[in-house]
Amino acid sequence: MTHSFALHIPDADLEPEPLDPAQIVSGHPEVTGKVVWESPDGRQIRGIWQITPGVVTDTEADELFVVISGSATIEVEDGPTLRVGPGDMAVLRAGDRTRWTVHETLRKAYAIDL
Repeated sequence: MTHSFALHIPDADLEPEPLDPAQIVSGHPEVTGKVVWESPDGRQIRGIWQITPGVVTDTEADELFVVISGSATIEVEDGPTLRVGPGDMAVLRAGDRTRWTVHETLRKAYAIDL
């Protein structure tokens, strides 16, 4: 994308992003998302991500996100437990190993730096 833009996040169309089955701890969570901007070198990504209820694990990149809807508890290995819901901003560090317990379908806007 070469121009400035605005996007209404709550009803933006998202595309399926299949989870690695090894990441699923319980439930049948489904992930959708959309990259809305990427730097020319691919090291900065901005987008929207959504996950349905369930429990999954992940290894994080440097990320700042704001929850648009839904709620989750994110346990950071050897770190804090984050409880996030609409309007909350969170920061995850590259290499953080996390366990996400998604209580209500969670939609977030994110900025990732690789």
